[in-house]
Amino acid sequence: MIDTGGARAWLIRHGESESNAGLPTNGPGVSPLTPLGRAQAEQVAAAFTEPPSLIVSSTFVRARETAAPTRARFPEVPYEEWPVQEFTYLGELHGPRTTADERRPMAEAYWERADPTATYGGNGESFAALLTRAGAFLERLAARPEERLVAVFTHGLFIRALLWSFATGITTPDEAAMRSYHRFLQVCVTPNGSILELHPGPRVVAGATAHLTTPTPVRPPAMG
Repeated sequence: MIDTGGARAWLIRHGESESNAGLPTNGPGVSPLTPLGRAQAEQVAAAFTEPPSLIVSSTFVRARETAAPTRARFPEVPYEEWPVQEFTYLGELHGPRTTADERRPMAEAYWERADPTATYGGNGESFAALLTRAGAFLERLAARPEERLVAVFTHGLFIRALLWSFATGITTPDEAAMRSYHRFLQVCVTPNGSILELHPGPRVVAGATAHLTTPTPVRPPAMG
């Protein structure tokens, strides 16, 4: 069982990126927000009813840009970048100027193989490494002494890895576990700009989207 200790956190999926919108990108970390994504970032910032004690972001451009309005609203709050980036299992197979649709056959082949230790494209992350990274995030969160809110700007597959690990207790996956996670991706929806709250102890509060006055288009589940 995973315990978040004394910390309370908002896990915030970044706003719509150019990759989410089906546009070509030059790699997993550099896709910026669309105009809709920037509006969603502003709506996230307006959703806070108290200043967080810490603002955390992944190093990916879309997460940083989503965090920017919250940082501007609370300039006194410390800001840190943690390894809460998206699960980038295709590595260098995520080629320059490619779209999600163009990468989909490679993504489907990855999930069909269901090898939790496999790395693709030279620098892709394995599924086992993703779960290790998710566990390390929770340990880092639990080590924080205060119970005030920590705002974490992160990504859909990473959030769902945390949720799936909560639900199953699995931290060292085999093939069956990886297939279970893949099925979980089909039914667990984390829209762009959504907020999921973690409370102290092994409890998750359901995610919220009521703050998003700008609707997000319905698209196929993100696989990479």
